[in-house]
Amino acid sequence: MELVDQMKTRTVCVGIEPLPWERFLDVALSGAGVEISSDPAFLARMERSAGHLGQALESGQPIYGVTTGFGGACGLRLSADQSSELGANLLRYHGIGVGNPLPVPEIRAAILARIVCLAQGYSGVSLALLRQLAALLNAGITPVVPSCGSVGASGDLTPMSYIAAVLAGEREAFYEGRRMPASQALALAGIEPYRLGPKEALSMVNGTSVMTGVALLALRRSRSILRAATLATAFSVHAMAGHPRHFHPTLSQARPHAGQVQTAARLASLLVATGDVSESQEPAALQDPYSLRCSPHVLGVLEDTLDWATRWVEIEANGVSDNPLFEPDTGELLTGGNFYGGHIALAMDALKTAVASVADLCDRQVAHLVDSRFSRGLPLGLTGAEPATRMLHHGYKASQISASALTAEALKLTVPATSFSRSTELHNQDKVSMGTIAARDAASVAELAAAVVAIHLAAAAQGAELRGGVESRPALAQALPALRRVVEFLVQDRPLDCEIAALSREILAGTFDRFAD
Repeated sequence: MELVDQMKTRTVCVGIEPLPWERFLDVALSGAGVEISSDPAFLARMERSAGHLGQALESGQPIYGVTTGFGGACGLRLSADQSSELGANLLRYHGIGVGNPLPVPEIRAAILARIVCLAQGYSGVSLALLRQLAALLNAGITPVVPSCGSVGASGDLTPMSYIAAVLAGEREAFYEGRRMPASQALALAGIEPYRLGPKEALSMVNGTSVMTGVALLALRRSRSILRAATLATAFSVHAMAGHPRHFHPTLSQARPHAGQVQTAARLASLLVATGDVSESQEPAALQDPYSLRCSPHVLGVLEDTLDWATRWVEIEANGVSDNPLFEPDTGELLTGGNFYGGHIALAMDALKTAVASVADLCDRQVAHLVDSRFSRGLPLGLTGAEPATRMLHHGYKASQISASALTAEALKLTVPATSFSRSTELHNQDKVSMGTIAARDAASVAELAAAVVAIHLAAAAQGAELRGGVESRPALAQALPALRRVVEFLVQDRPLDCEIAALSREILAGTFDRFAD
């Protein structure tokens, strides 16, 4: 909610052209403004689309959800005069969301995704609707949207109904850091409530915008988790007197998965030494444990998953997820299933699995670091206390327990949501995507994984300093002060919860991205 007070870093212009996924993040995270294009070709396309709807209404042609009932009741026929009341009732009866509100950035991304969808000129909506949605974003008004209640086919009907209702001054919104009636938020911002026209209520809810908004933020945070976990792994290799030769480029080139190649190169770069560093010469240390040696193969899977999942989500964010649609040139009325969230669902199921696997990797590394039987000479628990009092302190032992618990919870959430399709809405929606649940799972896994990576990064840096010689690895030495500003070196036992929470927030915000790019 604090985003509404930030200076707008740029304005995102919405027209016919697709937006890069980073522009959605500018609006979601940086408070960037949104402008509806004034390009004559775009305006003509929008006017032509609205005209197609008007002509269809005049002809008496049945238009799904406008002059017919919804879903399994589409056999009902209504007059054009009844369409406004039908649309209002659509929003009312979908007001059945459950759970805590989705975060503000996710909803801002969802609103922008809906603007982009409707701006393609397939939906028959007015330019005024796009401008009202942009006005919400520019004023910093964010609808309160309960997190649960969408099966992800026919789109995000229930969560999107909360966004649509706020346009008209109904339900609740966040504004200037407070939760209040939407009518009050609009009045304070000087925005008149909007009266939804024919088909506009249906076009607002009948798509994948909420799951897409959640997915965009999950991708961004997962990318930062990957970078921080890569940095933490490099610290672990140093702390364990490990072997950078495990990241030799020939190994990756022999099996050239792009993510593995990139991650191995990052780790090798982070571990470049300009002076003496320790590499264990014990016979049993000929090969490092899998959690170190195979780290490019685990981290690289997330790198590759982010690559293709981002492409899928970017296509979805710029696509038309509505029904029915009008062919832009001829006005032919087409009914289909573009509201089905299958691509988001599978992308997020894969993403959450890859992120949870990285959390598991980090937990295994921490387990090695705190155990003096396996840490190659580091003190038990990574305690920094003087040897005479070391038996009184426990260092990162409890932190590893927390990391293990968080990892288990993340792994539990990797059960694929796509496997749980249910038949709903009078068996009209008899095969559904569960895309919104998958996206929410991915967001939850990212939050858990960020805490695991925070523990890992703090513990690995502690181990690296205990090992000594960090200054001989310039990349690690450069990253260490940024970490120490959040978590101080641990000498005597102290509660670490607030520091780890702060470090987790810094990871999710991308503070450590630059060290492992």
